[in-house]
Amino acid sequence: MRNRKKKMSKKKKVLISVLSILLCLVLVGGLYTYIQLNKVKSGTLSQNDSDLGINNTVEQELKSKDVTNIALFGVDSREAGMDKGSRSDSIMILSIDKEHNKLKLTSIMRDMYVSVDGHGKTKITHAYAYGGPQLAVKTINENFNMNIKDYATVDFFGLEKIINSVGGVQIDVEKAEIPVMNNYITETSKIEKKTPDYVKNSGLQNLNGSQAVAYARIRYVGNADYERTERQRKVLEQVIKKVTSGGITKLPSLINAMLPFVETSMSKTDILGTGTTVLAKKITTLQQFRLPEDGLGQGETINKVYYLVADLNVAKAHLYKFIYEEEMPKN
Repeated sequence: MRNRKKKMSKKKKVLISVLSILLCLVLVGGLYTYIQLNKVKSGTLSQNDSDLGINNTVEQELKSKDVTNIALFGVDSREAGMDKGSRSDSIMILSIDKEHNKLKLTSIMRDMYVSVDGHGKTKITHAYAYGGPQLAVKTINENFNMNIKDYATVDFFGLEKIINSVGGVQIDVEKAEIPVMNNYITETSKIEKKTPDYVKNSGLQNLNGSQAVAYARIRYVGNADYERTERQRKVLEQVIKKVTSGGITKLPSLINAMLPFVETSMSKTDILGTGTTVLAKKITTLQQFRLPEDGLGQGETINKVYYLVADLNVAKAHLYKFIYEEEMPKN
């Protein structure tokens, strides 16, 4: 009986020791991750809802929803930097839906004809160039009844390095896309003064950072910008899957590799809290959406400039349904 008690006692000690070690690793990992967050480029947004174009009625309605919306911008910052002067080639809303345990990714097509404060009606992509992330976020909120209070911006070269840090992404490349991708790869390789790594074959394959960014930039193969936003979401979806499938133990090294190439208004605590929530709740389902949807937008030339014109009231209603409700909107 004593021997049995001794064995049980030893087992408890071993279990407690293992749990203590794991706890230490989590704490150290969390501290390490927190320190690494100093590498992120800090951006700022006004804390005033009116400055961000958030309607009080909308804010009150959405407070009860367990959803966090973050604006994501992809810019070509080779000349102007990530603040002002660069148009946002990629505009997305990342929604972390904790009620339904889903990530939701919405692309907004860059040529959409919207109101930009101080600049009248123009393409939504111009908002970032006119007023940086502050005006870009305000434009999204005002035109689509959103309550976005944070953003993250990545430039093309930063995205390339982020993709490399997760080991590349799995993409099914079409034959017609290869020449365009290789042209982009040639262009960026010259700027970075490195040997180009061309895509040689079509089909499902692992693309490195340079190749994946080239894929995401394709605009004139298939259905123009409609397909380009789809490609961008595919690449980002693969990156998100790599990050979320790595688990909490791999989070510090991924953050260390990725954050130097990101500019965001989120605090270190918010970044760490959001990442931990997604991993702890095992949110791995990712749904995708695009504004405008097929058949709900048409190209128009206004004052000799091409715009994508859509009914914004319909867009608002469908975006709300996608983000806050369980079912996908139907045309």
